[in-house]
Amino acid sequence: MNAPIVRTMVLWCPDWPIIAALREAAAAQGLPTQGSTMQGSTALGSTVQGSRAQAAGRSDIPLALIEHGVVFACSAAARAEGVKRGLRVREAQARCPELVVQPYNAVHDNRAFEEVLTAIEAMMPGVQLLRPGTCAIRARGPARYYGGEKPSALALIALLDQLGVPGARVGIADGPFTAEQAARMAGLTTGRSARVQIVPEGASAEFLAPLPVSLLDAPALVTLLRRLGVTTLAEFAALPVVDVLGRFGEAGAHLHSLASGHDSRPVIQRIPPEELDSTVEFEPPLDRIDQVTFGVRASSDRFIEALTEAQLVCTALRIEIDSESGEVSERSWLHPRSFTAADVVDRVRWQLQGSGEVDTGLTSGITRVRVIPESVDAIGHHEVGLFGGGPDERIHHGLSRVQSMLGHGGVLTAVIGGGRTLADRQTTVPWGDRPLLTRQPTQPWPGTLPPPAPTTIFPTPHPVHVLDATGGTIQVDDRGTLSASPAQFSPTGSGRTMRQIQAWAGPWPIDERWWDNETHRRSHRFQVVDAAGMAWLLVLVSATQGSDSSWWAEARYD
Repeated sequence: MNAPIVRTMVLWCPDWPIIAALREAAAAQGLPTQGSTMQGSTALGSTVQGSRAQAAGRSDIPLALIEHGVVFACSAAARAEGVKRGLRVREAQARCPELVVQPYNAVHDNRAFEEVLTAIEAMMPGVQLLRPGTCAIRARGPARYYGGEKPSALALIALLDQLGVPGARVGIADGPFTAEQAARMAGLTTGRSARVQIVPEGASAEFLAPLPVSLLDAPALVTLLRRLGVTTLAEFAALPVVDVLGRFGEAGAHLHSLASGHDSRPVIQRIPPEELDSTVEFEPPLDRIDQVTFGVRASSDRFIEALTEAQLVCTALRIEIDSESGEVSERSWLHPRSFTAADVVDRVRWQLQGSGEVDTGLTSGITRVRVIPESVDAIGHHEVGLFGGGPDERIHHGLSRVQSMLGHGGVLTAVIGGGRTLADRQTTVPWGDRPLLTRQPTQPWPGTLPPPAPTTIFPTPHPVHVLDATGGTIQVDDRGTLSASPAQFSPTGSGRTMRQIQAWAGPWPIDERWWDNETHRRSHRFQVVDAAGMAWLLVLVSATQGSDSSWWAEARYD
């Protein structure tokens, strides 16, 4: 059963990364960003090329945005000189010596297009962002309001012209994929009508038939199809669906459906995020931490209330603090559950005082505190259950209370990191923070102790004695062979109390810093069970320069 046809309007802004870069350059120079890209082009040229470009006052400066050493996007003037997407920087500059090279910044793309989306939503609600510079709209509503699909597309193009986005094109078809291809094939002339391409209902397959398979966003599949002699979407659509599904899987079957003109994906409208930030300004600036924390209490209550009204909770937030001297302190804070108003106040105080006291003076007065929710979640996911939620909630409140009194580092939790020894794998982080592991546990660690891990790890390993059945010492050679089987064990370094060893396993060798004779360390670990049924993790440290081999107790299996 075929899905109902959804007429879709797609807006495409050619060279949008270039437009966004010019707008950013104009904003940096304090010039207007709407109405024309001339100001941004002149500002960018004056910044990079000096007075020559500024005097020329041209809006067609050959510009290229670079990402990972290759051209990500280029202006029309640069393309006229042979520059194209995918070229290396040196090759692009060889083709166009006057090329202006700037790094590509995706933030500029999104930030600049956000203004365009806001303006479109004011005229045509229900906009879906496909990528910066391209968006989709359900055509049914605008067509009814403006008296047809083409009048609605012309109204949209007129809006983009007013916003200073030149050459915007609109395609209308039975789905987003076909509509986007129609927008890209629309003509770019002085008349707005030529910038609209409408594919009649039910004619998507015929429209897509002569187009190349490279339009499918699957480089590996496109390369394979070309090797098989399939170069157009019509040839790909002619392949049996069952064979495509069996050879390329679900992803290939979806692309086959697009090539066949069967693209009835619904347009999911963008829901603009609510403004949940909380900002407090202090005039005159405050120079005491207790004054600042008292000043943010009311705003913290409003911040949490606004989240609750939106049916959200905050699990990560960023605090920005501006001082009178111009310094800015920024830090992201996490929470094991979700932030309360008191938690927000505590984070502000901890960020201000560090390891100092509550009444510590500041080096410069605080003028502004801004709280930004970085990660939010549905409030229903954090409700306390009817059964089993009490103890966990009490533990959370107790630890948070102790942390608020002792400071951010007053309560630590343990996480398992990477490393060869048990001491290396122990990592402590403040309560509520995300662990920043310098050693990832997923990496291979030769010599790592196999599970299960011991429950008690001694902060400092203590010396022990391990003897064979005749009372002699035990050594391990370079090949990992024991001189004798362990038979007696003394849990203390005195050796007065010896216990019989019922079972043992090992050794597990660790060879560290073998390339440095001064710091080279070789050891072997053993698991032993004494006559009392207690299991131990013992380490035999091999002899080094100026010392003998020694046995140490590293942990105990309780």
